[in-house]
Amino acid sequence: MADTDLTTTDALREALEAVLKKDLPELTPQLRLFSDLALDSTSVIELLMALEDTLGLQIDPDELTPDVFETVGALTAYIDSCLSADLPAGHGPVR
Repeated sequence: MADTDLTTTDALREALEAVLKKDLPELTPQLRLFSDLALDSTSVIELLMALEDTLGLQIDPDELTPDVFETVGALTAYIDSCLSADLPAGHGPVR
């Protein structure tokens, strides 16, 4: 079930900690997912599934490009755009 009270960054941190099985330092927008956090292609799939479960997202793999996974900021922006697309016009995600 989706937890709508989480911020995107909180949800991303929880998902990353679950997938990487470790506590993470503060997530900054510049933090690189592959080189700084050691994310790999298998963990990306697990991360997407965790984000779908946590935030109730429907992520279309055909929409994903490598730059989405470059940094925490890029992935957060992508998630926010997915959340905004799921809401009626004029309604942004509630934080």
